[in-house]
Amino acid sequence: MIVAEREATTSREREVMLIGRARAGDRIALRELVDAHKDRLFAFIWRMVRNHHEAEDICQDAFLKAFASLDTFSCEYRFSTWLFTIGYRVCLNRLRRKRSFTGDLEFSSLAAQDEAGSSAALESEEAVRVRNSVWSAVDQLTPPQRAAILLFYRNDFGCQEIARVLQLPLATVKSHLHRARVRLRELLEGLPDQDWSSFRNLSERAV
Repeated sequence: MIVAEREATTSREREVMLIGRARAGDRIALRELVDAHKDRLFAFIWRMVRNHHEAEDICQDAFLKAFASLDTFSCEYRFSTWLFTIGYRVCLNRLRRKRSFTGDLEFSSLAAQDEAGSSAALESEEAVRVRNSVWSAVDQLTPPQRAAILLFYRNDFGCQEIARVLQLPLATVKSHLHRARVRLRELLEGLPDQDWSSFRNLSERAV
């Protein structure tokens, strides 16, 4: 516990140092910030828009907007919270313009993006089938509900952080999470019990 706290403090101090250097125009610091957050941001955006090329475009736009307004960032918050706020705003604008969702999730690539240790369990046909069902259910959530679920389960954001990212009141975020969970249970209630007993933890991480 103490080691974890020290690592978190060290990581936080380094992030503040990198932001200071980036504000001064240090390109190496900018690159380190990109490298530290690009994978998580891309995974979040990709699961929102379900299109690889568009997700890359939105991520690039989010980083450009973030670095262009870096002087407005407050080190009181985590850089990832601020970056995800910008990324979500860009993403939501794209979704509103599209008015409809197109494309399919690339389920074959999900295992490689999961946490270490989960890929082996996902190799079975049964696990893949259940995972596909989970993602199909997530697709049917509203954009704010989907974003709240992804940020909470996949990125370990607390409700306060999610509220900042989505720019919504805390009570609204909690309502989105509750309604999303209820909706997912309704959509997934047809899965056989044995599927849930062997896949419950992974399915929670998947959403």
